[in-house]
Amino acid sequence: MKVIGAGFGRTGTMTLKAALEELGAGPCYHMVEVLWGDTGRLPLWQAAASGRAVDWRKLFDGFESTVDWPGCTFYEPLMEAFPEAKVLLTVRDPDAWYESAKNSLYATLIAGRNGELIGGTSTPPSPEAFAMISTLIWQGTFHGRFEDRGYAIEMFNRHNEEVTRTVPAERLVVHEITDGWEPLLRMLGIEHPPSDSLPHLNDQASFRAMVGLAARVDRVGETA
Repeated sequence: MKVIGAGFGRTGTMTLKAALEELGAGPCYHMVEVLWGDTGRLPLWQAAASGRAVDWRKLFDGFESTVDWPGCTFYEPLMEAFPEAKVLLTVRDPDAWYESAKNSLYATLIAGRNGELIGGTSTPPSPEAFAMISTLIWQGTFHGRFEDRGYAIEMFNRHNEEVTRTVPAERLVVHEITDGWEPLLRMLGIEHPPSDSLPHLNDQASFRAMVGLAARVDRVGETA
């Protein structure tokens, strides 16, 4: 493991997944693996979300990096399991982050519970995956209060502050998408970027189209 992503989802993590893979730190584990990838790892994530011990090396076998949930929740035990890995904290304006998460990730939860994910370019995630995500993120990180905007943003800011306080400076890289390649190149000891700009993936519109939210009006959000 070369890179442990500690930033929440909707902070450019899909772009960072692609960028890390282009830089040789892949495959990179991302929430899309839970939803549409190797479902054989789901029991391990269910155990972790429930507070039970897991073998992190087994869970991440075959991967060189991780970003997004569920990995970001467990950045501290991952630091112990992979002591040579850098910790990458992806950040974003808190208000923009909340709007993006509300209209993509959280809207998917609400629609999935009600069987309203229709016409997506990917098959709907399994009920087991939804349950794990709900336990880990919506009940765990946000304590069932994600719809309380102020509280959700407080948890976002608190997490980022805890990461910067906990991770030794020599292991921590803080990255915003507008920073481009340079911090990633320094982190991995690479001189030249593979392209002029970072790949741009998984904006809100493409996410909603992928999961089947494209034409839906959310209960917690605006018209798609």
